[in-house]
Amino acid sequence: MASPTAEGLIPERRVLSVSDLNRAARGLLEGGFPLLWVEGEISNLARPASGHLYFSLKDSQAQVRCALFKNRSQLLRFKPADGMKVLVRGRVSLYEPRGDYQFIAEYMEDAGHGALQRAFEELKAKLAAQGLFDPALKRPLPEMPRSIGVITSPSGAALHDILTVIRRRYPLARVVLYPTPVQGEGAAAKIAAMLATASTRAECDVLILARGGGSLEDLWAFNEEPVARAIRASRIPVVSGVGHEIDFTIADFAADLRAPTPTGAAELVTPDLGEWQRRLAQREEHLHRSQLHLLQGLRRRLDWCGERLRQLHPARILRDRSQRLDELQMRLGRCVRAHLRHERTRLTGLQAALYAHSPTQQLRRASDRLTALDVRLRGAARAQMTQVSNRLALSMRALDAVSPLATLNRGYAIVSDAASGATLSHVAAAHPGQTVHTRLADGSFIAEVKSVLPGEKK
Repeated sequence: MASPTAEGLIPERRVLSVSDLNRAARGLLEGGFPLLWVEGEISNLARPASGHLYFSLKDSQAQVRCALFKNRSQLLRFKPADGMKVLVRGRVSLYEPRGDYQFIAEYMEDAGHGALQRAFEELKAKLAAQGLFDPALKRPLPEMPRSIGVITSPSGAALHDILTVIRRRYPLARVVLYPTPVQGEGAAAKIAAMLATASTRAECDVLILARGGGSLEDLWAFNEEPVARAIRASRIPVVSGVGHEIDFTIADFAADLRAPTPTGAAELVTPDLGEWQRRLAQREEHLHRSQLHLLQGLRRRLDWCGERLRQLHPARILRDRSQRLDELQMRLGRCVRAHLRHERTRLTGLQAALYAHSPTQQLRRASDRLTALDVRLRGAARAQMTQVSNRLALSMRALDAVSPLATLNRGYAIVSDAASGATLSHVAAAHPGQTVHTRLADGSFIAEVKSVLPGEKK
């Protein structure tokens, strides 16, 4: 059976059951109204075991029954109560068993909170469109502020938290308090005025705008346009630390940096003194190692340059060239003398050959031969004696050659350590201040080493 339409008329003789009538009315209501927002006061609130919420929404002239089912009521951020003014979003419907017209709620919020939230979103959108929240306007915070300004209530817990963090992390900083009320009527204007005062005095390097947690109404002073514009007009960087981590205010968007809490704001504006001390100690150690490494490199380069200078010194080059010249000169002399000896020997040979062919020489040779035989006879005896004498002389010379005393006679000396008696055969074994015993051919003496001079490299 077709359902009747809103414009059509039910046939005169057609009879509907109550269920059909209510079902048709429900279809008309749910199809004829879109998703709606309704504002009113809660009354007759009921919470059955099912977890659903049933209540009436009324104003001064009318009321309507409402239902908020469990799957939606669990999402509420507040606890509804009779007499509370709320905003409800939902659809118009009809409860068929009783024929009751009702409003099925899908979402509900406190009417006061909702109005403030709408005002918050509108102001946020307005200021964002004007570029007040542009990231390019954000100013960097000083790494090590000498003076920190705190704009907050002097009686609030936020000030105590901020001072505790500053004393712990960076006690060198001076703290300047700019007292101001942070909630209530006129608080926004006073906060803006104090921001302007701090900017004009210019006695701080950074400002903290802070307040402890609270409801949206409690934090509303920080959602006012004058405060946002005063933050951007400040010549000093501003850090906002308003409410808890989940709370956002217009001041947070306008500030140069947002902190989740007043304590977080104090941590953001202060360096950790202990960490800075550790970093400075590390850099000092790194600098010391770098300087030591540099000095060692320069010392090695200086030693290399000194050795190179000694090798290329003109006096050393001249000395080496002079020695080479002496060596070549001696070689030339030896060659000339050898050549002269050779020519002299050749001339003597030629003279002897010419002389040998003379008859006089032949007779003389015969006579000489006779004489020679006599001489040989006599010479054999002398040769025997001479041979024995020569062997004895050779033995004496050989013995004399290996005798240390013979070496000393040629001007050499034997040097030994006076304490240990060890012979000093190399200059490396001697050192300044050492007492040495020096033996010569005709005696010895004790001396002290003044300096050690290394021998020249050839």
